[in-house]
Amino acid sequence: MARRKRETGWPPAPEPLPAPVVDDHTHLESVVGWRADGWDPADAAAHPDLAAHLGRAAAVGVTRMVQVGCDLEAVAWTDAVVREHPALLGAVAIHPNEAVLHAGVREVAPDGLDPDPQPRHDVMLDDALAAVADVARDNPRVRAIGETGLDFFRAGERGRAVQREAFRAHVALAKELGLALQIHDRDAHDEVVDVLRRDGAPERTVFHCFSGGVDLARVCADEGWYCSFAGPVSFPANEDLRAALRVLPASLVLVETDAPYLTVHPFRGRPNAPYLLPGTVRAVAEATGRPLEDVCAQVSDVATRVYGPW
Repeated sequence: MARRKRETGWPPAPEPLPAPVVDDHTHLESVVGWRADGWDPADAAAHPDLAAHLGRAAAVGVTRMVQVGCDLEAVAWTDAVVREHPALLGAVAIHPNEAVLHAGVREVAPDGLDPDPQPRHDVMLDDALAAVADVARDNPRVRAIGETGLDFFRAGERGRAVQREAFRAHVALAKELGLALQIHDRDAHDEVVDVLRRDGAPERTVFHCFSGGVDLARVCADEGWYCSFAGPVSFPANEDLRAALRVLPASLVLVETDAPYLTVHPFRGRPNAPYLLPGTVRAVAEATGRPLEDVCAQVSDVATRVYGPW
């Protein structure tokens, strides 16, 4: 029997939500640039531009988003685009894996991949961090520093030391400017918590794409740290993640796409965009046993408390 061909294009639009919600974390510069196998380059509908993506999201109830730029090119793109589109606020940082390359570290990490420096990584790490700080200070629509943190899957011993110092610099910047902090945490839960406790977490600290279990969720609940859930909360095998969600008070829960990655079940592996966030919102409602309308209202209220008005 022939294997069924895997679909690669944009998933269909979901049923609209009963009330507006906020996508806490999306990479629209990558969404707009996405090219999936099998698409016809002549088909404009296959490559919607930014305005089309925002309209498609609004049509299903995703009316506001936090656009995250975490490399030098994306930081500049974010700085410009959030000034132009009232549906967007911005977060800027040097991603932990970017920080390693800016620092000149070239080592094979646990992921087994060879380093892949780009021309932008010729900029020294201190200068890259200074560029982030300039954008964050000068643009009132940039409301968060992030994503920053630790990624021990993609960093060896020297890279981890660089990531930790870059993370600390971002924490200090968020506190200096009174901005929220969005954290990237991969295979480094204890170490991330250690930095936050030693240096003092910003008042509004968000674990983007929360990937911990019940123990980390309890730490976040005790500390008052926010947890943002993406498509993996809907994956059938991720019962531990749903158990962590149930530990958290609703006042600390956010939702996100992390687009173009981590597309909600059953479209895993296909490109993601903010219009698909309703699937994650429905997964959160189902996992917690709360009415969908209540979840929509709560996550929107939490996002406004974290980032301020749009």
